[in-house]
Amino acid sequence: MSSVEVAAVEPNARVLPVADLRVFLTGAWRISRTISDARSGQDGGFEGRAVFAPLPDGGLLLTESGTMRLGGYAGPAEQTYRYAFPEGPGRAQVFRHDGMPFHELDLTTGSADAVHLCGADLYRGSFRVERHDEWVVEWSVNGPRKDYHMVTRHIRAAKDGEQA
Repeated sequence: MSSVEVAAVEPNARVLPVADLRVFLTGAWRISRTISDARSGQDGGFEGRAVFAPLPDGGLLLTESGTMRLGGYAGPAEQTYRYAFPEGPGRAQVFRHDGMPFHELDLTTGSADAVHLCGADLYRGSFRVERHDEWVVEWSVNGPRKDYHMVTRHIRAAKDGEQA
């Protein structure tokens, strides 16, 4: 499998429960993402890093940065999300960079599903913790403006200075 080919989430794969989501996420992760855009007929991917950095309010700031390739584009890409933990460290509310709510995330069972309506486009997410240092997110987005599928594998960066 090349670095941008990411296996889809396997529904019967073993999952690892996460009691403290904030502790689990904090730090740097290497990420590989596949993107399949049915509307444009283009496939691509993203390679880079995801850093979950603590915020003064107890939340986390996720910054993804790396190289995206899709269709004729190949170049830098970055996005940010904010994770808030108003009910404690086990469950997060995820917000987009503009502060708009995106979805909730509770991995206390090791897996979770999320749904988000963006205008008339429906986002369906599936999250699965496969090991203490590896987790997978799968999004299917369908609607009048979007029709794509993404799978992102997160592997924790080594703590001995390895770049994520």
